[in-house]
Amino acid sequence: QVQLVESGGGLVQAGGSLRLSCAGSGLAFSIYTMGWFRQAPGKEREFVAAIHWSGGTTYYKDSVKGRFTISRDNAKNTVYLQMNSLKPEDTAVYYCAADFRGSGSRIKGGYDYWGQGTQVTVSS
Repeated sequence: QVQLVESGGGLVQAGGSLRLSCAGSGLAFSIYTMGWFRQAPGKEREFVAAIHWSGGTTYYKDSVKGRFTISRDNAKNTVYLQMNSLKPEDTAVYYCAADFRGSGSRIKGGYDYWGQGTQVTVSS
């Protein structure tokens, strides 16, 4: 079965960096658009970034542009989210998701598979 496993979350001070990883198995990873979403307590899950399955076009939430970078390594079936200049408002559980030949949707309903999430906490 398909599994997406996130790692790399943790506690960091404001201004610091973290790199999240998401390893996929049981799917043809290279033909899935991969996305990162996040959910803070009491809030809806929201789009953060996505990388297209073909050509690697990237998409970002406005508030993370210039701070976060999404990338993928199809040979390792892994997608990454490099997060720099972290702010307390970035605190959330971060989820990766896979969308079969997706267009880079910002809508969580557009994704086929989800990981279990990894906690990111940014202290002020």
